[in-house]
Amino acid sequence: MPRFLISFDDGSMVFPKEDLPDVARDSHAVVDEAKAAGVWVFGAGLVSQRASIVATDGTVTDGPFPETKAVIGGFSVVDVPSREDALAWAAKIAAACRCSQEVRVLLDDPRV
Repeated sequence: MPRFLISFDDGSMVFPKEDLPDVARDSHAVVDEAKAAGVWVFGAGLVSQRASIVATDGTVTDGPFPETKAVIGGFSVVDVPSREDALAWAAKIAAACRCSQEVRVLLDDPRV
C-alpha cells in the first residue's frame, strides 16, 4: 500500500489557549483510530524553531532557507490503499487539529 505524508504548516494551529485540552484529546483520538485501523505509521509535532541546514559538503547553517515560505509544524504518515483514503484521514486530522492539512504520497523504496 502507498504511504502518505499528511502535514501542516508551523503556526497554522491557531485557536484559543483554553481549547488546547480539546484539541489534544481530539488529535489523540484520531491517532488511536488510525492505529486501530492499522494505517498509522508514525507522526509527531515539531518544536517551533529554526532548523539546521546541512549542505552536501557538511557545512551547517541556520535555516530554513530565506525563500522558504512555511515550515512543517507537524506530520502524520499513514499506509492506506488510495489517495482518497489518505484524504479522508487528513480530513479527520484537520478537524481534530483545527487546521488544514497537506497530503502527499511518499515514494516507495524498491528495496523494501
